[in-house]
Amino acid sequence: MESSLKIGLFGIGLDAYWPQFDGLKDKLESYLQLVALKLASIHPQIINLGLVDNIDKAFEAGSKFRKEEVDIIFLYVTTYALSSTVLPVVQRAKVPVIILNLAPTAAIDYDAFNKMNDRTKMTGEWLASCSACPVPEIANVFKRTGIKFQEVTGMLENDLQCWSEIYQWVEAAKVAHTMAYNRLGCMGHYYSGMLDIYTDLTLQYAYFGGHIEHIEVDELAAIREDVTADQIAEKLKLIHASFDVQVDCTEMELARAAQTAVALDILVAKYQLGSIAYYYKGTGNVANENAISSIILGNSLLTANHVPVAGEYEIKNAQAMKIMDSFGAGGSFTEYYAVDYTDDVVLMGHDGPGHIAIAEGKTKVRPLGVFHGKVGNGLSVEMRIKQGPVTLLSVVETVDGKLLLLVAEGESVAGPILEIGNTNSRYRFSIGARNFINSWNSYGPAHHCAVGIGHIAPKIEKLGVLLNMQVCKVC
Repeated sequence: MESSLKIGLFGIGLDAYWPQFDGLKDKLESYLQLVALKLASIHPQIINLGLVDNIDKAFEAGSKFRKEEVDIIFLYVTTYALSSTVLPVVQRAKVPVIILNLAPTAAIDYDAFNKMNDRTKMTGEWLASCSACPVPEIANVFKRTGIKFQEVTGMLENDLQCWSEIYQWVEAAKVAHTMAYNRLGCMGHYYSGMLDIYTDLTLQYAYFGGHIEHIEVDELAAIREDVTADQIAEKLKLIHASFDVQVDCTEMELARAAQTAVALDILVAKYQLGSIAYYYKGTGNVANENAISSIILGNSLLTANHVPVAGEYEIKNAQAMKIMDSFGAGGSFTEYYAVDYTDDVVLMGHDGPGHIAIAEGKTKVRPLGVFHGKVGNGLSVEMRIKQGPVTLLSVVETVDGKLLLLVAEGESVAGPILEIGNTNSRYRFSIGARNFINSWNSYGPAHHCAVGIGHIAPKIEKLGVLLNMQVCKVC
């Protein structure tokens, strides 16, 4: 759904200026066109309504944005404009608005300006550079009318900081849009006794939108029984190409995992799923237990293919993983494994599926005689996250019935890990392992979180603004 995001853009001006200052309107429209081109280079679907310079155009623009169903509006301030010509646009559109306070140059050429011998022309030249002038008026009116807004201040060109911020707003809007249309499959039931992972599903709808589809494991098991030998053979080729399959993995277990992986693909396609949370014991039902105990490779392939899968029915973390994946950072299921106080790092990982697209090297497949704390045995994946900058994200359900996004930036570092057939990595944090753990835990998150590559806290903070969610950054 990311490609269907629509960005609204309009510039503002004052129609009384046009007959007074020759060429001013043309100059401002050229600036607006430059903004449109720069935005289109980030995301192509731009609804550009041009310069709005009077009340009639303001109401028309608001209606047009509503009809086009834009997800976010960039309001480019070209020169002074009356707030009464701005308010109707955003009031009717009812979507987040970012004020672009962008000057055409770093500074006015004062010498050349003051040498002009026509004060009318001088005023026109000044008005082409006074984008900052009406922003306080607009901010005042937005505040008093209950319209939330953000502002980016800088220059049209040669301003990396400014345009990096605009890029982050667009990326955050893409993710908010993705979440609004995402279909989350919930298959099975909670891991009994993990009270921290229980969540209010309606609260998830309230903040993220989307749809939650409840799926029976029996359906996966039934689909699995109809998978053909040819489908299994084709999936086995993909497994061998995608993983480093260890020599102690039997052909029978590989075929069992491939059969389940095919069934998962069919299930995902049927319900158009964009993410999954699952857990099931399967005891007493051979078909169900067979499906669940052979599910890890298929879920790892799905996770790498932008359908993140969270184990232990951790719905909140399936949302966090989808956010990270939608930002292009990956998003792998993880939790505390141990603390290495000698090297001041936190070991984090998890059993079950891993995000093999963000692994350091090829992910190993190993047989496990027992899935600790769970029923059955079968193949599992062992991987570590790519070395370099990482971001952790947790969707936290608070005591007052809200959701917040908990974020930390760190580094995935080299060193020994636990080679136990699970995902596992070593993370170093700027505030040290002890302070990180104490600070992270103080917010009361569930014991799972999502880890992705890169430092993307600024993007997550902007996503929080768009979703009206508090964002807490630990480091």
